[in-house]
Amino acid sequence: MAHIAAAPVPLASPVVAKLPIRAILPWAAFFGLLMLVLLYFVGAEQGATSLLSGAGVHEWVHDGRHLLGFPCH
Repeated sequence: MAHIAAAPVPLASPVVAKLPIRAILPWAAFFGLLMLVLLYFVGAEQGATSLLSGAGVHEWVHDGRHLLGFPCH
C-alpha cells in the first residue's frame, strides 16, 4: 500500500496588535508614580521625613522594608 502525502497546510500568520505609544504612556506614568509613592512609604516614611504622624505606616510596611534592604532600627 503506497502512502499518499498530504497536502501541506499553510500556517496562519500571527496577528500582531500594535498599541500606539499614546495609549500606553498615561498608564506607564500612572503606574510609575504609584510605584514611587509606594517606594517612599516603604523606604522613607519614618523620622524626619514622615508625612504621617505616629508609627502606623512604619509598622505596616516593616517587613517589606527589611525585605528590600532598608534599615529602620
